[in-house]
Amino acid sequence: MVNVFIIGSKGIPAKYGGFETFVEKLTEYKKDERIKYHVACLSDNDKEFEYNGARCFNVKVSDIGSAKAIIYDIKALRASLDYIKRSKLENSIIYILACRIGPFMAYYKKIASKLGVKIFVNPDGHEWKRSKWNAAIKRYWKLSEKLMVKHADLLICDSKGIEKYILNDYKKYNPKTKFIAYGADVTKSKLKDEDEKFVNWCKKFNVQPKNYYLIVGRFVPENNYETMIREFIASSTKKDLVIITNVEKNNFYNELLNKTGFDKDKRIKFVGTVYDGELLKKIREKAFAYIHGHEVGGTNPSLLEALASTDLNLLFDVVFNKEVAGDSALYFNKDYNNLSKLIDETDNISEEDRLRYSKLAKSRINDEYSWEFICREYERNFL
Repeated sequence: MVNVFIIGSKGIPAKYGGFETFVEKLTEYKKDERIKYHVACLSDNDKEFEYNGARCFNVKVSDIGSAKAIIYDIKALRASLDYIKRSKLENSIIYILACRIGPFMAYYKKIASKLGVKIFVNPDGHEWKRSKWNAAIKRYWKLSEKLMVKHADLLICDSKGIEKYILNDYKKYNPKTKFIAYGADVTKSKLKDEDEKFVNWCKKFNVQPKNYYLIVGRFVPENNYETMIREFIASSTKKDLVIITNVEKNNFYNELLNKTGFDKDKRIKFVGTVYDGELLKKIREKAFAYIHGHEVGGTNPSLLEALASTDLNLLFDVVFNKEVAGDSALYFNKDYNNLSKLIDETDNISEEDRLRYSKLAKSRINDEYSWEFICREYERNFL
């Protein structure tokens, strides 16, 4: 029996986030009885429970701002090592999602080695590049990433671009890596076209099926909202731009408003978040096209879901996105009039080309990114 302890997600059942969905699917699709999953869950208590056959252990952490995630990972790591020691487990792996606790890894790696425990790490994306962090925090993330790479027995990268970066930038540590992509839900929405959930959502925001472009993603500058909104305003399309995001009227929002004047364009509709998975899937399926501006990180869950659901996908031209979509999507950059021209061309695409792109995208996701396939790859590497 191999005991795999997963720390770094907020836990399961998944309520939000890529890592939470990953852990949910990994436990849901588990096939090999020789593997037992133990999942750390961020909570306000220390209870244990079972979910999807996994032992879930709550980790209590006070709300102390941006350091909360670091404290949570350390406490979850300590709890995992204590459980392994107490239960005298002989064949264990601790799989750490993201590189938040690098400065503490030398100490915990010694304890893990004494217990015969392997440390696997998912380096995620370039956290140190995110614009929301100040210079000091960016330096911490970069150092933390370096030390996580140094002390990991295996780095599981969900993007070939990230894997290449790890192998090149940290070659002095001779890192051992394995590429396993993030997965996508390839099933169609259970909601019918006339389901009142979808019909009411359309009415609420005054949108028509197949008559809107769609954006889904966190409301942060590195997702290129400025470029996407500016270029959509400059386009001639009569369709709407539906933006599903956790929009907050903060400095970024005000800056975006001042730069683009999006409030004067009735086509642009910020509709908040959609936590109903089946409804979100139906919204994706009924979009005319999806616009994806992410430029930081590895395989993005929202992109995979778009390729599995939406006929036409317009993606920011960066290695991570091209690696996933290949020739099944259309690409844009930050140049003025680049995306607006692409939107106008997409508006006039032939039915034949629309179906061709749709088929290419769906077959690509089915073949390489289905959760069943991804979870089987993980099990092979854990055993």
